[in-house]
Amino acid sequence: MRYWPSLLLAALLAIFPAASRAERFPSKPIRLIVPFPAGGPADTIGRLVADKMTASLGQPVVIDNRGGAGGAVGTAAIAKAEPDGYTIGISTAGALAISPSLQDRLAYNPLKDLQPLTLAARVPELLVVARDVPVANLGELIAYAKANPGKLNFASSGPGSMPHLAGELLKRHAGIDIVHLPYRGASPAVNDLIGGHVHMMFMDVAVLLPHVQAGAAKAMAVGSKERIAVLPDLPTTAELGLPKVEADNWYGMIAPPGMPKDVLDKLHRAIVAALQAADVKAKLAELGAIPGGNTSEAFAAYLESEVQKWAEVVKTAGIKN
Repeated sequence: MRYWPSLLLAALLAIFPAASRAERFPSKPIRLIVPFPAGGPADTIGRLVADKMTASLGQPVVIDNRGGAGGAVGTAAIAKAEPDGYTIGISTAGALAISPSLQDRLAYNPLKDLQPLTLAARVPELLVVARDVPVANLGELIAYAKANPGKLNFASSGPGSMPHLAGELLKRHAGIDIVHLPYRGASPAVNDLIGGHVHMMFMDVAVLLPHVQAGAAKAMAVGSKERIAVLPDLPTTAELGLPKVEADNWYGMIAPPGMPKDVLDKLHRAIVAALQAADVKAKLAELGAIPGGNTSEAFAAYLESEVQKWAEVVKTAGIKN
């Protein structure tokens, strides 16, 4: 009987260490790595989340911008960090789902070397054509392209970018012959579209919306699952008979693998609460972004499906980085 107190103590210590650790976490600042320079969409979303997490967790969440290699440098730093909850990050569809098929020596495997936390936001890709292209809708565009094979071109922000792959999806599933024109960034591509030197393109809705509203470009479709609030009358590609032409430029919250579940859960709750805050939703809407906030498991499944999807597009189109 004299052993019962010590046995009971041991049992209690085995049951409650996780709860004790969760109550203590965080006890120091958290670093949030953004794998791009300050000022871009990933940085903006990361800072919105960080500010809300700072308030809810009671410790500073500090942004660490680590640009390079299209987000691969900073994403690799997240993968290699200590899995104690004090280093998390935000990354993109490009760095997480597309780069694995384009870069032979990527320093991380997004499906093995990272812990998905939640999808932060989705930015639908908008398909537009220049004003002088003689079409009024997607059906007419496809018919015109088929009647003029190889004569229409589509611009992108660079080889292997989301706008490029979205164009390849359209080319494949609509059965049209259009020529890819890669640019070094979105701005010069859009400028040439407005100037009439480019016929069409996919691009983030926030980038193209002002030009559509000004009548400088004609919107054909939204390449996402649902219509967007800023252009409620514009149908999706699925509604127009092309359900496989779907491209969202998304952003996801991630962490190193092996993090204790109680710490992961606490971070997940704080991030989701941040994304669901009314002022954060309003600011995301200004970026043309749809807030996320799904479970870690759902985001992991989504990430896996995106890796497989874009690997097939890269292979079929013969895209080289």
